[in-house]
Amino acid sequence: MSHKFPPIQGGGSLIVAWQVKNKHVLVVGGGEVAAGRIVHALNADARVTVVCPHSGLNEEVAFRVAEGQVTHVDRNFEPEDLEGADMVLCAIDDPEASSCVWKLCKEKRIPANIADVPPECDFYFGSMYRNGPLQVMVSTNGNGPKLASIVRKKIAATLPENMAAAIENVGKLRKKLREVAPNPEEGPKRMKWMSGVCESWSLEELVEMSEKDMESVLTFYESGKIPTYAEIQSS
Repeated sequence: MSHKFPPIQGGGSLIVAWQVKNKHVLVVGGGEVAAGRIVHALNADARVTVVCPHSGLNEEVAFRVAEGQVTHVDRNFEPEDLEGADMVLCAIDDPEASSCVWKLCKEKRIPANIADVPPECDFYFGSMYRNGPLQVMVSTNGNGPKLASIVRKKIAATLPENMAAAIENVGKLRKKLREVAPNPEEGPKRMKWMSGVCESWSLEELVEMSEKDMESVLTFYESGKIPTYAEIQSS
């Protein structure tokens, strides 16, 4: 029986896409690492507050503050800064102060990441590749961040340039399909049919799929047939 199921490989992380849209992310620190954390949080549409003396902000973080992209608290971290925070990203060069932030987060049950201190992290940041809706993260579970970056670059180099456009069109088609077949019991059929479209159509065909093409494709859903791109163009 064991050959039927994947073997368990302990020591990994549960890699998930954490939805932080409109959530309050507190960033402690204003240096290079903090700048990277801020970009990740803003790209995920979070509300970001940066706690750091103005003199400690690097050029990029100072730019985010000046542009109003983040809220800035011009002083060192205080325990009351945790009020209302949904997540804490600590990036300061002070081990003792960092551990203090970690302990306070544990008391308040706020998920936190203390940069460069794996034992004091509820989650890690991997090496990220982003192209529109496509996100690929590579993690070495803290063992080799530079190697994660190398692997990420190799993966990115193999991806077609128009991958993002294809994904966007598939997303639009899925949304339209849910409008055509909104009932929950249709779920398995919707998933199977959408999988068929993605597997049958080439990447280039998915990129070229117009709104009119989508409407034509959807007329085949009820029968369960997967139309070809040529059939849709000739209809």
